[in-house]
Amino acid sequence: MTGWGKRSILSAAVTVVCAVTVLGAPGTAFAAPKPTPNTSPSPSTTPTPPPGKDLEKVREQLDKLYHDAAVATDAYNAAEEKAKQQSAEIVALAKKIDEGQQTLTKLKDQAGAAARAQYRTGGIPPTAQFLLSDDPGQVLDGAGLLLQGQRATKSLISELTSTQKQLQAYAADAADQWKKLDADRKDKAAAQKKVQQQIDAAKKLESKLQKKEQQQLDQLEQQAALKAQTDWLDTGILKKIHGKASAQGEKAIAFATEQLGKPYVWGAEGPQSYDCSGLTSQAWAAAGHPIPRTSQEQWKQLQHVGIQDMRPGDLIIYFDDASHVALYIGDGAIIQAPRPGRTVTIAGAGSMPILGVVRPDA
Repeated sequence: MTGWGKRSILSAAVTVVCAVTVLGAPGTAFAAPKPTPNTSPSPSTTPTPPPGKDLEKVREQLDKLYHDAAVATDAYNAAEEKAKQQSAEIVALAKKIDEGQQTLTKLKDQAGAAARAQYRTGGIPPTAQFLLSDDPGQVLDGAGLLLQGQRATKSLISELTSTQKQLQAYAADAADQWKKLDADRKDKAAAQKKVQQQIDAAKKLESKLQKKEQQQLDQLEQQAALKAQTDWLDTGILKKIHGKASAQGEKAIAFATEQLGKPYVWGAEGPQSYDCSGLTSQAWAAAGHPIPRTSQEQWKQLQHVGIQDMRPGDLIIYFDDASHVALYIGDGAIIQAPRPGRTVTIAGAGSMPILGVVRPDA
């Protein structure tokens, strides 16, 4: 077993995964099949919805609300990243404009000095100076210097014109970046509003449940995740997966392991809280290999690998819209930041619909 597997908490968790018992962590955002009915009369394993309430429908509603919140969170994170990039570009342009202004001032000073020198000679052409001079030899000696001066003046004017054009281009570019930044900020605000609406709706729905009903709902969530994980393992997929973590992959897993128990907060990327892609992006940043911030961009930009070829440290992307991501740690398990109200936890890799797998350090 690799270095990360020696951690007691992971060793225990992986054992649990292989046994397929409790990897359906409560509250994991997924859309799994309905739980298989249990013939046991024990209420601890087969929750009975109270009259008038279908807890399975409530679970499905919550799944949809939190899934929509995850999609909006990804949009918020994408807009946030764009805003950061635009701000950085504006700062870089401001530096270029400042440097250009300094160069322009220096060139204007040089042009002024040249004009003053010409004024002192009366602006008389070199031929006239030769004819009128008492010492033509001296004029001839100075003619070479004058020619050099004319060339320098021409070069100065050319550089001055070029610098002015550059400044105009930088200013236009900066204005364009400001427009983009403003648009990105509006996109971020709209996404933020949508996230909050979805989370508020989910909380309102949950607030209508009594404590016993909430416990039953948690059991339904566990059963649904367990059913999905069991179905995934029953395909025999683990027998085909033999990849070993790379050195960077081990570092990413070690980082993610240290975050276990920290709360999910949408838009967060540590160190005290995370959303799903905040956790995976920071884990790989800690491994010395920065990756895109959002789950959708991780899916778009990172190299895709087959599920049978995945190795610990790879990222599993979930749902058709790539709205969730988790870090694969081996033996059918993942570390993930599930959704609001939950914490960074270990879960089954198959407990949610898998879109595909990407490798940050391909």
